[in-house]
Amino acid sequence: MEEDTDYRIRFSSLCFFNDHIGFHGTIKSSPSDFIVIEIDEQGQLVNKTINEPIFKISEIQPEPNNFPKKTKLDLQNLSFEDGRNQEVNTLVKYTDGDQNHLSGSEKEDTISDGTSKCEEKADVLSSFLDEKTHELLNNFACDIKEKWLSETELIGLPLEFSIGRILDKNQRASLHSAIRQKFPFLITVGKNSEIVVKPNLEYKELCHLVSEEEAFNFFKYLDAKKENSKFTFKPDANKDHRKAVHHFVNKKFGNLVETKSFSEMNCSTGNPNVVITVRFREKAHRRGKRPLPECREGNVIYTAFTLRKENLEMFEAIGFLAIKLGVIPSDFSYAGLKDKKAITYQAMVVRKVTPERLKNIEKEIEKKRMNVFNIRSVDDSLRLGQLKGNHFDIVIRNLKKQINDSANLRERIMEAIENVKKKGFVNYYGPQRFGKGRKVHTDQIGLALLKNEMMKAIKLFLT
Repeated sequence: MEEDTDYRIRFSSLCFFNDHIGFHGTIKSSPSDFIVIEIDEQGQLVNKTINEPIFKISEIQPEPNNFPKKTKLDLQNLSFEDGRNQEVNTLVKYTDGDQNHLSGSEKEDTISDGTSKCEEKADVLSSFLDEKTHELLNNFACDIKEKWLSETELIGLPLEFSIGRILDKNQRASLHSAIRQKFPFLITVGKNSEIVVKPNLEYKELCHLVSEEEAFNFFKYLDAKKENSKFTFKPDANKDHRKAVHHFVNKKFGNLVETKSFSEMNCSTGNPNVVITVRFREKAHRRGKRPLPECREGNVIYTAFTLRKENLEMFEAIGFLAIKLGVIPSDFSYAGLKDKKAITYQAMVVRKVTPERLKNIEKEIEKKRMNVFNIRSVDDSLRLGQLKGNHFDIVIRNLKKQINDSANLRERIMEAIENVKKKGFVNYYGPQRFGKGRKVHTDQIGLALLKNEMMKAIKLFLT
């Protein structure tokens, strides 16, 4: 309390920055009462429509097929004989190609291709393994699966199965892939020229966190190693459970993949669900080595646009856009954060999305109180702080004079405007900076920051 009192005495003069008596009013009664427009580095308001043509569809280069997209095939209602529908479904749970613009016949071709891939894996096993070895492998896999599904330990079962020696290197590689794709709950190990099959204990561990179907699909995705593809777990409202899934994936495979959480709308309830998306990390190139053409920075697509949102938290808006475009939130860059309870305009850049594809989701995002315009191709992403400032249009309602003020209210308002024009105003560190509901003096934190007393500011905020 002593420090608080001392602070009030030393800085009470800030309350009398000028001799203006002031007035009372209410701000942010509705989002439209608070309009925030970003000012770019050229000093232009980003809500102004650019006069020159934004883009011409004929000039847009086709996107590389290995960019991740949103659309997924739904094969749940297709029927296959001999119980093969589950195998086909698992081949298409992750996406690595754009099907937003496919015709009906093209989509059917894609489904057929998925079936042929499934059969192709079985054919590889049949072509390289004799009938007896193939049957023994199937029996080994079934025994492992049955034990795990019955929640019993692998007591009494052989812990590994040998395929035998395969001298040809390419044949061994094909067999490793075929076995792991057909049986994701197994792993293969090479011993000289011998292939040994073992239970995948990490698969079982993941089954304690997610459904068996999700674990099956995840390990198929992981083994396929398709660059720029992604895998999405089912929506999960439990934050602690999501944290456990993040921890598992990053601990076991963090050098290979990265995980992100973001919101997607639940159409039945209208509430956002949170999903975990996994994506392969970008390959780092060794110094002195020339990167592959598709990995060069010049080939990465960057699309700039102005985002208008209303009464929407910025990261929720980015999460929704990411779902619609089939990318992850970290593919978006921006110059600064914007308020939720407001109508805001800000510049953004998204990687791996063409202007045409962004244009195609305009109608969908309008339902979420968002609009995109000034869509154009650029050479790089944005950085935080890459702006000159923000322009505010603020509506103040319920205007009242101070008690015992005999002056006209309009005069007081005009006087306040002139004071701000001539003298400016003291920067305000309020709930927007540090949140509400904490028993902490935001003014003290702001003062510590201004005085560059960072440790004090952190302690005040946390305690």
